[in-house]
Amino acid sequence: QVQLVESGGGLVQAGGSLRLSCVASGSIFSINAMGWYRQAPGKQRELVATITSGGPTNFADSVKGRFTISMDNAKNTVHLQMNSLNAEDTAVYYCLVKLRTSRWDRVRDYWGQGTQVTVSS
Repeated sequence: QVQLVESGGGLVQAGGSLRLSCVASGSIFSINAMGWYRQAPGKQRELVATITSGGPTNFADSVKGRFTISMDNAKNTVHLQMNSLNAEDTAVYYCLVKLRTSRWDRVRDYWGQGTQVTVSS
């Protein structure tokens, strides 16, 4: 089994910053990529940012220049640093990890339980 534990969400004023973290543990053979998605009320879940184990990153246009993503391969952890937050960033943020549980397994997606980020204007 694989467990994902997210932390760092909360309430922040517009212009402020938050740092989200997600730690993966359990039966992990290798991690291909980690990242964050978000879902606002009444909207579909959308990509925020991803990072591969080799380093390349991908960001949604709406967060470029404001958010950064980093990955600690040794600790199976991904961080999302969110700066200059605005009301449109309010959502539940979900951690996604693409990993294999064994050398014979295919890469599968694992999702965290979600952490609420609320930006007050």
